[in-house]
Amino acid sequence: MQPLSALDPARFDTPAILKRLASASRNLAELKGVAASIPNQAILINTLTLQEAKDSSAIENIVTTHDELYRDDDSGESGTSIASKEVLRYRQALRVGFQQVRDHGLLTLNTILAIQAELECSQAGLRKLPGTTLKDGVGKVVYTPPQDANQVRDLMGGLEKFIHDQPPFDVDPLIKMALIHHQFESIHPFYDGNGRTGRILNVLYLVKEGLLDIPVLYLSRHIVRTKPDYYRLLQDVRDKDAWEDWTLYMLTAIERTAKETVSTISAIRGLLLDTKQRIRASYKFYSQDLINNLFSHPYTKIEFVQRDLKVSRLTATKYLNALVAGGFLRKRKIGRSNFYINQPLYELLVQVDE
Repeated sequence: MQPLSALDPARFDTPAILKRLASASRNLAELKGVAASIPNQAILINTLTLQEAKDSSAIENIVTTHDELYRDDDSGESGTSIASKEVLRYRQALRVGFQQVRDHGLLTLNTILAIQAELECSQAGLRKLPGTTLKDGVGKVVYTPPQDANQVRDLMGGLEKFIHDQPPFDVDPLIKMALIHHQFESIHPFYDGNGRTGRILNVLYLVKEGLLDIPVLYLSRHIVRTKPDYYRLLQDVRDKDAWEDWTLYMLTAIERTAKETVSTISAIRGLLLDTKQRIRASYKFYSQDLINNLFSHPYTKIEFVQRDLKVSRLTATKYLNALVAGGFLRKRKIGRSNFYINQPLYELLVQVDE
């Protein structure tokens, strides 16, 4: 396997790639601006990250429902499903990586290791033993990644340098992201969690490059929709050196995902402002912390309101029941817990997934 720096940057200057790059860049810039229009960006990180975690996990056949995710979100319920736990770990891994990139402005091998460790609850680190192969749906081996532990370590070191432009590689960061993603998936550096770790790296690289302020561009939904193309084009690079086709696929994923995410954030913003105005006009207990709670947790609980508003359990219960009576929330008992559902937000997020 060659290092990415051995590629000729000029091969990505085709009219088709440059045209797609211009459109992807324009839509990504619009997304960055729209995301900044939400006063509390933690709302987007909480809600959209959970959507990404669900879709990225679905690529690995880890399937859960919106109901499971939202009611298990931060709940600590003992009845949490295995699939839901996996998805919530994905979101936590993304948070860990985002924090490190934001704090240091770097996307290092240590950050990649920390993301994978959070995903898999394992400190196994880079692969040290041979035997890893990638198979298709009928069990046929389609690709054998590097087997030697020293080669895996050296390739990951080279990828880390490429991420930080050492040596300089004169292509647009969006093209570079496509190359990084392919190289990471081909190295396949871990025993488990390579696909999900690689998809987290996509958005963190964009944050590192300043193309996004927060991690809100999630390509997993596009990959789910075009899964056969994704895997075919990954393999075509290995078999046919078809880097241009792979790059076009990834630029298209960025363009379409950015457009969809702009629409989703705009809808969330409109719903948030409408809810804020109506609650403020109707209840003396209105606060921005309350609005943040209702939009960070589509399924909120008394304990969440206690924690976020720093009020007693009795007061939190009173607030939530008043919002149910006013038609702002729907109350639902699941097991021993009462959940208070922001139904319009829930329906918006479910509709995005359809």
